This record gives sequence, C-alpha cells and structure tokens, in this order.
Amino acid sequence: MNAISMKHLRYFDALARQGHFGRAAEDRSITQPALSVQIRELEELIGARLVERGARQTRLTGLGEEFARRARDILRSVDELHDLARASKGPLTGRLRIGVIPTVAPYLLPRVISDLTDRFPALDIRPRETVTRELVEDLMEARLDAAIVALPISEHSLTEIALFQEEFVLVRPAAHATKPVPRPDELHEQGLLLLAEGHCFREQAISFCKLPPFTSRTLMEGSSLSTLVQMVSAGIGVTLIPEMAVPVETRSASVSLARLAEPTPKRTVGMVWRKSTPLAEQLLTIADAVQQAARQRD
Repeated sequence: MNAISMKHLRYFDALARQGHFGRAAEDRSITQPALSVQIRELEELIGARLVERGARQTRLTGLGEEFARRARDILRSVDELHDLARASKGPLTGRLRIGVIPTVAPYLLPRVISDLTDRFPALDIRPRETVTRELVEDLMEARLDAAIVALPISEHSLTEIALFQEEFVLVRPAAHATKPVPRPDELHEQGLLLLAEGHCFREQAISFCKLPPFTSRTLMEGSSLSTLVQMVSAGIGVTLIPEMAVPVETRSASVSLARLAEPTPKRTVGMVWRKSTPLAEQLLTIADAVQQAARQRD
C-alpha cells in the first residue's frame, strides 16, 4: 500500500482550512472529485475517518483536528527546507509570497513590485491583499513569506521591522475648508466614517479619536478608503486616511484636507516574517526595497 504523501497532506490541509470540499479544491487548483479521492485514500491509509461529510457542511473528526495540526507542522517544516535551499543561492529567486494590508497595497505595492522586478528578475512575486488578522494567520502557517502591516503585531514567533511612519489626514467636505479643525475627540459629532470591522486602520482611528465603545457601533462604515472619501465628497461626514492614500483617493473628490493638532495621529508601517524562516537575510533586502519605495512616494 502507498505511504502518506505530501500531496495527501497538502490536500487535507486545504480541506481543514476551508471546511468545504469545493473551496479546498479551488485552493489547490484541482477538481472537487480529485480532492475527494485523495482524502478518501488518506483515510484508507491511516485506517480511520478524518472528515464528517454532510450534505452542506464538512467537519473534521476529533482525530481529523489533531491530524490537521500535525500535518500543518510538517508542511511548514518542508516549506522552510525549500526556503533554506533558496537562501543558499544568494539573491532572491523563485516565488515570494508577500501579504499587504488594504490601506497600504494600492498606494505602495505597485512601486514595490516594479522595483523588485528590476532588481531581481528571477523573483516571482505573489502578493496577497487582506486584513492583518488573516495575514498573520497565513504567515504562521507558512502560506506567506512576509507581510507589510501596521505595527506592532506583538507575536513572539514573528520578526517585526519598522519601515516608516505616516500621519493620518482629516478629509472633510470642500465646504468645510475654512472651518476650524476639530479635535480628534470631536470627530464623531461630525459623522466620522470608518472602515468596516477587521481593518486595523479602523481600530487605530477609534483609538486616536478616543471614541467610547458605544459610539463606534453607530458610525457609518465603508469597505475601502475610496468609498469613505467619496462619501465625504457627497457631504456625508468626515473621515481619516493615511497620508500615502491622499494623492490617489482625493484627486477626483470634492473634499478639503486638514492636519489634526498635536499629537498628530500616526501609524508605523513595517514588515513581519517568521523568526524560523531561512529567508530572513533576503527578506531584509525586500524590507529595504519597500522602505525606498515609500521614500520615493514622498
């Protein structure tokens, strides 16, 4: 009988993460019947059920949950062996899986990718844009090599490198240009618009504005900074956006910009990666490229 293969483990890991055969098959770029065959074969090899199959829902058995944890550890170690071989070759080559939060990606990522492609022609950059929580989870499970996020993350198994700081800018309707700039704790009275829950920028804005918990639940929300700015342009409230987003998001909007009084709200943008990765030296080079791209933006 065949032994358990890496293919079995990767397919089962996808199923454990997605909780659905169709999504797991899509994750691994195969058909659902092919995935099902591999999972059945894996169960036959170990002589036990790993998955409870329902009409609409797939659940792991108790053994399946423990098996998933062990499989994930094995896959992470194997991926790091590949990284060790890549690191021994010197300059970065091959696939680089880098995550970026949505309030950075549109404004910085194109220049970063362009610069890295020029410097490392053999580098295959695979960006992923999503919220911090998902990026950290993907990093911990070795589905990403590094991520560009707002610091701190405060996860003991990750290395954090601060790259630059940027201020938050107040965006108001154009008609408010001559009005006094409100204090941060007064912004909620003017209809402060925030990103939806899950975005770290939302939590930073709430913290800087010293909003009470009940207030944050009544604020209007948007799915992107672009949506928020356009809502302000329509006369619906005010918002805060990071400095790097200003040229892109306000160029076609009827808004006015203002700086808040000291202490000006700021965020620190940096890169994080697993402390165990063999690519640490190469990722420092990537971090330097991101930092230079941020300077060129100024």
